[in-house]
Amino acid sequence: MQEQELFDNINIPLSAQRLRSNAAGEREIFDPLRRKWVAATPEEWVRQQFTAWLVAAKGFPQALMANEVGIRLNNTLRRCDSIVYTPDLKPLVIVEYKAPSVAITQKVFDQIARYNIVLGARILIVSNGIANYCCRFDGNSYIFLRDIPPYCEII
Repeated sequence: MQEQELFDNINIPLSAQRLRSNAAGEREIFDPLRRKWVAATPEEWVRQQFTAWLVAAKGFPQALMANEVGIRLNNTLRRCDSIVYTPDLKPLVIVEYKAPSVAITQKVFDQIARYNIVLGARILIVSNGIANYCCRFDGNSYIFLRDIPPYCEII
């Protein structure tokens, strides 16, 4: 994959990312939350840019963020793209990423809502790098917000 393909159609402020080619010639990007190199797919590019933006612009503490978190849902192992925790390590925010070419549909919201049955987070975010959606869960329903609030406002 050409680097330019990763950069196409991203509508969030870009941050510097570490990219390399592995021994097989495949592009990789370094994930500081997982502390390892991962395949540089368009979805992964969105994840890395979005998590960097949450830290830099919204004050999310990197130490309380995790990528690709396994959860058990209906006796099936699933992976949440990102979870942001409270200082006492309770899930606060769940983020689901898609590649820029993937439309954000009801199916995506259904997926993250199912994860929230297990996790009980207050905030759900979905992004494909072009469109970002954020909603607050009040215990009974989801209320869509105009913007992603800073960490200090949701803690």
